[in-house]
Amino acid sequence: MLYANELKRKQIVMVEGEPYQVVDVFIALPSARGASTMVRLRLRHFLNGSVQDKTFKAAEKFAEADVDSIDAHFLYRDNEFCYFMEQAMYETVSIAQALLGDAAMYLSENLAVKILRYQGTPVSLELPTYVLLEVAETEPPAQHAGSAGSGTKQATLANGCTVKVPQYVTAGDVVRVNTETGEFLGRA
Repeated sequence: MLYANELKRKQIVMVEGEPYQVVDVFIALPSARGASTMVRLRLRHFLNGSVQDKTFKAAEKFAEADVDSIDAHFLYRDNEFCYFMEQAMYETVSIAQALLGDAAMYLSENLAVKILRYQGTPVSLELPTYVLLEVAETEPPAQHAGSAGSGTKQATLANGCTVKVPQYVTAGDVVRVNTETGEFLGRA
């Protein structure tokens, strides 16, 4: 059992009998004597992906959800599902793209991931900290006054998402992108 003030991002706990993943934790310290510490949690329902904010007293307890993970590699996607190869049993596992949310846009062929299962049913992914993606298109480097390489510009990556990159990045470059924040981390 975990107290509300002990919860951390990405933990999966049971709230009112349902599994939720902690997205953010905000602790409100009392300003008046006798007031209790309150913990505001942003929670994502583990099965349907809905996000909600809930407030709890710091002393409230939560049970950890029965979640296990398996190592897998991304294979391909169709209109509804993403398909993965489980590494231990060499079986194909499918997960609905709607359940994956933003994680689906970072998937590229043969990417190693962890599939999270709740009561044996695959429902979510744990991505690596960063992924390597090719820049599909971007503006040419700016040639105006200022220090070399200053400023950023928009780049469209091979997976279709956009990210701000430094001026020196050109189309065809492979860049590292943080999977949690969607930010540029550097060239590969």
